[in-house]
Amino acid sequence: MSHTLGVRQAQKQRTRQALLDAALGLLAEQSLSSLGLREVTRAAGVAPTAFYRHFRSTADLGVALVEEALDSLHPMIGTTVSPDDDSDRRIGRAVALIAGHVDAHPAHVRFVARERHGGVQPVREAIGEQLARFAGEVKAELAKDPHAAGWSDDDLLMLAHLYVDQMLSTASLFLETPRDAPGERERVARLAARQLRLISTGRAHWLD
Repeated sequence: MSHTLGVRQAQKQRTRQALLDAALGLLAEQSLSSLGLREVTRAAGVAPTAFYRHFRSTADLGVALVEEALDSLHPMIGTTVSPDDDSDRRIGRAVALIAGHVDAHPAHVRFVARERHGGVQPVREAIGEQLARFAGEVKAELAKDPHAAGWSDDDLLMLAHLYVDQMLSTASLFLETPRDAPGERERVARLAARQLRLISTGRAHWLD
């Protein structure tokens, strides 16, 4: 009996993932608000009725895509903003990590960039919640830096949101730049580094 349940559970998970993958592929050319349930199930190769065993609606599926797209980024936060004696090294590391993530997960990055201000409220809210969580994690890392002594919690959180917004902006720029255009990608990397350096400069003199 346990073996049978295990097989069924594995099949259920495969079907759920097939629906997520199919939706993500379709969303490369359209917004979530225009995505149809039958369109997703046809692309996933399952019956329309199977959809409701996994998701209540396409909005519910979109929230699951947000989790899939952003959950894996949380471990990267510490590496990106952790204190470092060499600010340029930290900035270079952050830009490289963002570029690498975009190259590895372009469809997820495109989905989040488009739906952050899209027409599906539960998905907008889910993205907002994830980004607020990111900002909280960045704030916690920034607070470990000796240079944060004397900063208020509100100011640290404001700085954290600046970093998160900049990371999203950089990811969008890399997404729009072809991988076979090294000159353009280098230009984007230099611009992102300069923007992060500007934030760091303001951070260093905020309490002056």
